[in-house]
Amino acid sequence: MGSLNLFRLTIGAGASAREIAVAQRDGGAPGLFWLNGFRSVMNGAKASALDALGAEKGLAVTRFDYSGDGQSGGRFEDGTISRWLEEAEAVLALTSGPQIVCGSSMGGWIALLLARRRAALGQPLKGLVLIAPAVDATTTLLPERMTPAQQRDLDRQGWFERDSRYGDGPYLYTRRFIEDGAHHSLFGAVIETGCPVHILQGAQDPDVPATHARRLLTHILHDPVTFTLIPDGDHRLSREQDLDLLRRTVLGMVNS
Repeated sequence: MGSLNLFRLTIGAGASAREIAVAQRDGGAPGLFWLNGFRSVMNGAKASALDALGAEKGLAVTRFDYSGDGQSGGRFEDGTISRWLEEAEAVLALTSGPQIVCGSSMGGWIALLLARRRAALGQPLKGLVLIAPAVDATTTLLPERMTPAQQRDLDRQGWFERDSRYGDGPYLYTRRFIEDGAHHSLFGAVIETGCPVHILQGAQDPDVPATHARRLLTHILHDPVTFTLIPDGDHRLSREQDLDLLRRTVLGMVNS
């Protein structure tokens, strides 16, 4: 079992500087790299299960909290896909050897952006495990569900709130977050990941419907993709049977 190192990483300069909380477990390759979903933290059920798997199998594991969330500094309302992608790239640069990147919901979108950049540099990832990937959420999923009142709030004050179905308070969405997301759109062109991809999707997911994940499948044309649909699965996929499936999926990629 490798030791767990907790530290803070400063990213950006001047007014953009923020301290990111990172948890990195020593271990062998391939390393496991976790990306949280929107408003999720690195101590959540799936991230913790991945860390425990790394400890059990002697694999390196890296997790962190996006700025403005969890143990990291910065303001959540300053968060954008560009900002959180910059943080993901900076933390990934601290790893060594091949990496399996696992991303949940928004983290799945950021994972695909990371993979595309690494592939373009000739440094492909070992693999991707995507859990209900919310690809292009700011131009697809979010606008489709905005109420007229939320649209008015966005137009008038630059942000709106939506109650969370998970009992963790209202979620804040800013104009900056939505407009920035459009610059990272993946749909509409072939997505080059440069590595194997495994998608885990709940059929009962009310936040990222299975149809959205199937749409993603039509864009990954040059890399091997496995799609696993969990008939009674929800968005979070954090039940014990879901976590067991995650562990088996990651181990399958480790041993491939």
